[in-house]
This record gives sequence, structure tokens and C-alpha cells, in this order.
Amino acid sequence: MEICKLPIKSMVFVLAILIMLAAGCSKGEEIQESTESGAAEIHLMTGRELEEKNSANEKDHVLIIDVRSAEEYEAGHIPNAIHISLDEIEERLEEIMDYKNKPIILYCNTGNRSGMAAETLANNGFTNIINAQGVKEYEYDLVYYKDIRGAAFQEMVNGDKDIILVDVRPEKQVEEEGMIEGAINVPSDTVDKNLDKLPKEKTIALYCNTGTRSADVAMQLEELGYENVVNSIEGVKEYSFLLTK
Repeated sequence: MEICKLPIKSMVFVLAILIMLAAGCSKGEEIQESTESGAAEIHLMTGRELEEKNSANEKDHVLIIDVRSAEEYEAGHIPNAIHISLDEIEERLEEIMDYKNKPIILYCNTGNRSGMAAETLANNGFTNIINAQGVKEYEYDLVYYKDIRGAAFQEMVNGDKDIILVDVRPEKQVEEEGMIEGAINVPSDTVDKNLDKLPKEKTIALYCNTGTRSADVAMQLEELGYENVVNSIEGVKEYSFLLTK
């Protein structure tokens, strides 16, 4: 009853305070719900920043995923990027679970599909998710050979005997440590002298220590007109390949 005796200006002021408090409580509840959901924040990345993260010194600390269609990936993709399309990403989470708390960079043409893929990862507990500028928005240097992870490379080697498996590490290291069974050794600086061992009609599967030398060889072969080249972005120092002498 006392509030009715207040001047009109005072009543308006009190009403405004009550509205602000109510709005504050509602906003606080929304923030709490968002926090409790556990969904990580999705960060944005420019093309230049992606290139920096994809440098020889940085690339082994991130996983780059092209979420476009297989046809778009084959028509040119960012080096070291594996392919998992937006339609497949939820059913293939197990393949990238080791990066659940490490940086995963997603890209597509314009950031739309990669944004949706990023939301899928966030909703499944991934914590370090980055949506990068797309290939139609930034002038990346694209490659056409296929990049895959170590586990997929090992599976391919085990299942397809009609490939040329190539270890591009230095000869001395191969002699000391051994190679994947069935591989031939073509050191990265001797490719031009060993093209007779690398028939174009076969699939050429390349690996090294960390995926750097093998990517260089993949680009060499691409420039020479090879169309069936697969590179393991994880080498023998990053994936537990079984090596034999």
C-alpha cells in the first residue's frame, strides 16, 4: 500500500529497476544452461591463419578436415587436409576422437558446411574447434593427391595389394629402423631417378617420419602427371606402423 503513495517519477524508477532485475535473472539462466550443455565455443580462422597453422612447423599440432563432397575434395584441397564430408562426420567421430581436446580446423567452400560440421563436433564434446575461411573465399594453394591419417593408410595397405607402397625416408634411416612390410625405399631426393619403380597406372602410397617429405614427393609426382597418389599425413614417428627389416 505504501508504494502507491510514492510520486509518479519514483514509481516509474522502481518499475524500471524491477524490469532490469527480471531481465538479468533471465539472462543469467540462459548463460547457465549454455555452460551446462558443455558445447564448446567455435572459433573462426582466416585463410592466412590456416596457412600458418599448416606450415611444416605447425601442421603436426592440428587436424585439418575438408567437409565438402568427395568430388570437390578430389578437384583440389588444402595440403594435409583429410576428407570427411558433412554428411559423414557424425558417424566417423571415432576416427578423430584422439583430437577431442586438440585443435581441429574445418573448412568447405564458404564456411557454411564447415560451420555445421563444427556444431556437430561441439555437440559431441570436442573442445577446440575452428571454422576456417573457405576455398572460394581465400586463394589457397590446392593439391589433388589424397591425404589420409595413419590408421586409414595402414588399413589401405593391408587391404589393397595392388599398390606401390613407398617409404621416402633416407636410406640410412630405413636400414636402421625398417619399413612397412612390402614397401620400397625411394628417398625423397631421388624420386626423379626412380620413376621406373613408380608406374603411373598404379596407386602410389607414400609415407615418411611426419608426413612432410611424403607430401613433397606427392607434389613432385602430381607435377609429373601422376593421378593416383595417396599420402599419409602421419608418419612412423606419429603412428605405430609395424616396421620390418
